[in-house]
Amino acid sequence: MNTMNETIINHALFLGMKPEHLAMLAERAQAAQFKAGDVLFRESAPASQIYLIQTGKIALEAHGISGGTTRIQELGPGDVLGWSWLFPPFAWHFQARAVEPTEVVQLDGAHLLVAAERDHDFGYELMKRIAQVVIHRLQATRKQLLALQVESALEG
Repeated sequence: MNTMNETIINHALFLGMKPEHLAMLAERAQAAQFKAGDVLFRESAPASQIYLIQTGKIALEAHGISGGTTRIQELGPGDVLGWSWLFPPFAWHFQARAVEPTEVVQLDGAHLLVAAERDHDFGYELMKRIAQVVIHRLQATRKQLLALQVESALEG
């Protein structure tokens, strides 16, 4: 078994999935590396990937009204990045930037979306798992917004 397949099979997000579903996940998987400062994707750009972070750190950033960015969350090894490929309008909701050299496994979101439509058992399993990622991301965003509110109140 190659390393890419092992990474997918052993990833916490996919534990317990049927072998045929794991095979669908691995079908178009590929390794990718990013240098510190590289932008993986920009807010509002078309979304088509899901990333399994192997090494390094990635910052999720949201654009503010004034044009700057606010760091929402920092992700590291074992974390999953990217769910926007699963929901219309299929555009990124955040910007992702490598904080340090980072290695990921990229999964083809468009391929997975088509596979989920064809095999509803696979689609249901994938949706349940990605929903947990979305919930986690929303909670992190909420905490960041509350922290900014407290910081603003203390300053003003």
